[in-house]
Amino acid sequence: MSRDDLLDRLAILADAAKYDASCASSGTARRDSRDGKGLGSTEGMGICHAYAPDGRCISLLKVLLTNHCVFDCHYCINRKSSNVRRARFTPAEVVDLTLRFYRRNYIEGLFLSSGIVKSSNHTMEQIVEVARTLRTVHDFRGYIHLKTIPEADPDLIAEAGRWADRVSINVELPTEAGLARLAPDKKAPQIEGAMKGVSQAIVEAKDSLRRFRHAPAFAPAGQSTQMIVGADGASDVQIVSRASSLYDRFGLRRVYYSAFSPIPDASAVLPLQRPPLLREHRLYQSDWLIRFYGFTPEEVGSAADPGGMLPLDIDPKLAWALRFRERFPVDLNRAPREDMLRVPGLGTKAVDALIVLRRQRQIRLEDVRRLAGGWRKLRPFVVTLDWRPVTLTDRDDLRARLAPPRQMELFG
Repeated sequence: MSRDDLLDRLAILADAAKYDASCASSGTARRDSRDGKGLGSTEGMGICHAYAPDGRCISLLKVLLTNHCVFDCHYCINRKSSNVRRARFTPAEVVDLTLRFYRRNYIEGLFLSSGIVKSSNHTMEQIVEVARTLRTVHDFRGYIHLKTIPEADPDLIAEAGRWADRVSINVELPTEAGLARLAPDKKAPQIEGAMKGVSQAIVEAKDSLRRFRHAPAFAPAGQSTQMIVGADGASDVQIVSRASSLYDRFGLRRVYYSAFSPIPDASAVLPLQRPPLLREHRLYQSDWLIRFYGFTPEEVGSAADPGGMLPLDIDPKLAWALRFRERFPVDLNRAPREDMLRVPGLGTKAVDALIVLRRQRQIRLEDVRRLAGGWRKLRPFVVTLDWRPVTLTDRDDLRARLAPPRQMELFG
């Protein structure tokens, strides 16, 4: 195997992996220092960053085993009918690449996905072989994230969880109708069945570890999934509701959103334009409101327009507060934590700091400005010892006063 051949395949398969949002590293300008000028590069071999369970930011080799695929999902650049350059690694080559990158201190782990070759079971066996070889032959203790194939045998998926820190199974699209239309080879019940199996295995492994010190771990960093936004007609309300359901039913660590991006030689059933990147950002904000701020999916949905779409010019928390102004202003010296978390501009850390402070003395507007990092957005919604918004909360032009200046998109 020549060095040029290896680099060529690595370039193809690392580039093909950039569409996976689980540890996104795409979207930046291409720069390198191969001419001897400057230092560093944003091109090339698929090294991305992810967060370990203990909060550390780590570098991962992000690559596909192959971009050959027997499936023909309309939104996927690696689909069977796509006219892209194809490449393939053997499991031994991925193991060797991972170890060589690791020994050079380029990476701290591996993110491995793959197109489907021959069959789902054959592909899953090869993915598992990479992780098993790293763990058992080379005693590799770095982070491993495996994309598993829901159509594969459950025993193979279970073995993936035995060797990987995190496993993920993509639900692909927010609705079953969208999945049937754009990914006819994939079935929603099969995907959810695989996610349920992983969820149960994680719970059982945690229970065993509580009772037996040396019980084997299973995907200790949990499972995640990814949803493509904008390829079908699903509204934001449908997407938020679907994500919330997945969290509740399968105990997911994260639901990632990936704004649909037009691909070369795209299928005629796909939209011609991608959705605004800001839409993906608003969905992540909604995700945080539900996971950390006590909002229900229905409350987030109540901030949407009649078509079920969240506003793009303001964040969903502010949109909700403007729609339910009767809930404000909130007295920061008396209100429970749940009500304080609903104030636009107040994050969880600022709320906790204010609660500690008010045990010592009355909160003033200056305290809020200092702890929250700004007060323009939250001033109409709070009462402090020296501040009361009076009629400001009910002003007709409040939304226009609080909306940030419109900014052109970088990639428009």
